Amino acid sequence: MKKILVVFTGGTFSMMIDRSTGGAIPRYSGGELLDMIPEAKKLAEIEYFDFGKYPGPHVTPQLMLQLSKKIKQLISEKNYDGVIVTHGTDTLEETAYFLDLTINTEIPIVMIGSMKNSSEPDWDGPRNLIDAIHICLSENSKNIGVLVCLNGEINAASEVTKIYSDSVESFKSLDFGSLGFVQNGKVIYNRLPHYIEKIETDVIDDNVDMLTVYAGMNEKFFRFSADSGVSGIVVEALGVGNVPPPAFEGIKYAVEKGIPVVLTSRCPAGETDYIYSYPGAGKHLHDIGVIFADYINGQKARIKLIIVLGKTKDIHEIRRYFEGPRAKKRES
Repeated sequence: MKKILVVFTGGTFSMMIDRSTGGAIPRYSGGELLDMIPEAKKLAEIEYFDFGKYPGPHVTPQLMLQLSKKIKQLISEKNYDGVIVTHGTDTLEETAYFLDLTINTEIPIVMIGSMKNSSEPDWDGPRNLIDAIHICLSENSKNIGVLVCLNGEINAASEVTKIYSDSVESFKSLDFGSLGFVQNGKVIYNRLPHYIEKIETDVIDDNVDMLTVYAGMNEKFFRFSADSGVSGIVVEALGVGNVPPPAFEGIKYAVEKGIPVVLTSRCPAGETDYIYSYPGAGKHLHDIGVIFADYINGQKARIKLIIVLGKTKDIHEIRRYFEGPRAKKRES
């Protein structure tokens, strides 16, 4: 039997209803959870590691870095055929992308969560774990980066986002669609990830703000962020990458202070581009030095900037990490 490592970090997957509060809280360890899903041990030799019992909102970039280092350590010590990571769904896509960028291995790493807790009759944790084991057992799952699997859908960590707050169909890749799916134990892939990237660093800089642009926004929040000593700013802009003229002045202020400003769109799908040239539009933003982040959303752009800033503070190098894929795409 193939050997699979399951790393338990908490989330709804590990929760049950607490009688004193009436709400779900983390409760179960990895061993207890595996005992509740005995069919998992029939499919592979399962080893587990308890990283913690963190609800999704409690996970920080520093914890993501610790998790990345722990996984790299564990897979260097034993020959695992795959790794499964359980995680709270609220920040699952951010941790998945962090691991995708920082762990370079050919074996599958599959992130799973649960939208229902173990006290509910339709707890989806067991199915997601079983599907993830099947993904790890498939030879086609190698060398395609970190994967996310809930509700039978397989998505790339770099592409997926949580689109529903409480549905089991919560995770979707809005730009490109899922990579594939698991059906009755069969793993079927329809395509490869749009882009795979690795960034090697042992340190991060998580002093990065993210600001969402809205109609009538002025320069206030950009100036406040820039004056606070922030290391970088991610801007979720309007449409394809535009902002109100007063907000432009705030972004310009940050750029002139030497702060890397990375721009994404607040739209749930689509890429950013600098095609408009009216006041506040993308062309002027790019001309003053704003970095455009292509297809990734704001939360992923922030994760990537946190990692990149741990490796370099050079603005030209930072730009290359974000706009390199764009340049390659346009050259082709």
